Amino acid sequence: MTQLTLRISNSSKAYYLRLAQAIVSSIKSGQVLADEKLPSTRALAEQLQVNRHTIMRSYAELVAHGWVVNIERSHYRVSSPLPIDQSLNLSAINTPTAQQFNWQVNRKLVETNFIKSTAHFQYNFAGGRPDTRLFPFAEYRSHLNDALKRPNLKALNYGDNQGDPTLIRQGLKFLRRSRGLQNKQLIITNGSQEALYIVAQLLLTANDKVAVESLGYPPAWQAFQAAGAQLIAVEQDQQGIKPAHLRDLARQSLIKCIYLTPLHQYPTTVTLSPSRRAEIYQIALQYQLFIIEDDYDHEFHYKCQPLPPMAASDPANIVIYLSSFSKIMFPAARAGMLVVPRPLLKPLINLRTTINHKPPVLLQEALARWMESEGFDRHIRRCNKTYLQRFKNALLQLELAKQQGVYLQCKEPDGGMALWINTQINTQQLATELALQSVYIQHQAEFVLPQSTAQISYFRLGCAGQTIEEFNFGFKLIVKQLLKLQDNGIRG
Repeated sequence: MTQLTLRISNSSKAYYLRLAQAIVSSIKSGQVLADEKLPSTRALAEQLQVNRHTIMRSYAELVAHGWVVNIERSHYRVSSPLPIDQSLNLSAINTPTAQQFNWQVNRKLVETNFIKSTAHFQYNFAGGRPDTRLFPFAEYRSHLNDALKRPNLKALNYGDNQGDPTLIRQGLKFLRRSRGLQNKQLIITNGSQEALYIVAQLLLTANDKVAVESLGYPPAWQAFQAAGAQLIAVEQDQQGIKPAHLRDLARQSLIKCIYLTPLHQYPTTVTLSPSRRAEIYQIALQYQLFIIEDDYDHEFHYKCQPLPPMAASDPANIVIYLSSFSKIMFPAARAGMLVVPRPLLKPLINLRTTINHKPPVLLQEALARWMESEGFDRHIRRCNKTYLQRFKNALLQLELAKQQGVYLQCKEPDGGMALWINTQINTQQLATELALQSVYIQHQAEFVLPQSTAQISYFRLGCAGQTIEEFNFGFKLIVKQLLKLQDNGIRG
């Protein structure tokens, strides 16, 4: 039981009565609530440095007056209801209200579905949601136990904020072998969002312009806007962003950087071709822009080997690369990789230290041990196999729905955890109607800048986070609602 902070008066009354009065005051003030357990007589006697019998007399006094209940041979507990329930209500009427401080929030932060929990939905089709049930918790626990059994005590103190050295070594090896990334510096972050935030705070200032995909990832936009930057939307087509439009914007708008999700573009799932990547890189080089490449689900590519990141071929050192463990492990793991050119390493670590003095070393050490044991790679292979089956099933369900007369158009991506589907109806209304049936989908309006006038006819259908059976049951509800809205003539 947590200790009580008691204010015992200096009156001439017996100590046990003054103590009883102090406990009553703590109950009246709300420090201890009705039906909460009180400290044992022994614990309270040790805290107050008095004889245990004194505490027992105080508790007996409180029991006699109805403030406390003695649970025989177990513990003392605050009474419920309290004897002052009525008097508290009366005193609240007569107590003058203190003047409230007028808080002023100086940053405009937009609330989006990306920061809301969707766990309460029975069928959750969130686009980047992994199936946490696939994670080998028992196997991972053994690495956590090892980290706790043989901790590096020096590493647990304040110090290096780059990340656990062993995890940095494992991360660099993983990126070198799976991405072809070399000659870069790695910082282990608490997820990709922290990485985006510290990069934006370090490199962007008020009114800098950031080129972003016209359909994109709002949490990244919010990180840029929190640094005072303005967002400039780059037009997209069926092959990704248009380099010609980017060149025009770079020529006219003094853009400072480009934010991209070139593999499985978020949310449209399009993979940017090598030729477009090369053209975008040349534009960035010509106009002295830096590129932030967000590679959020590189592991899950099914038709062929995924294209190497743009950061893997970066002779001018203008690419900052982000990747996350969230899709491989689970979002609450809060582990990400920020890969930067050497000149940015120390400034980013220093800035990060102003936010957080120390990374979670034990958790990072456990992750490093898991990677070193090759359990990490095995888990990726298992997930890839499972997600491929679910991906194929989602495509099959789309075809079956079309046979029922539902309008659904989807360009099959080469991989990823979601599909981008055109319905020709208003998908914002579709999402609202489905939420009433405990079905969650992400509609197109969630991925566009506020000033956009685009039709809202697409939605992002996650196909990795549920079993095939769960997906199929939930998708039937989506199809039923689509048919209903199509019959009613609801357009996007």
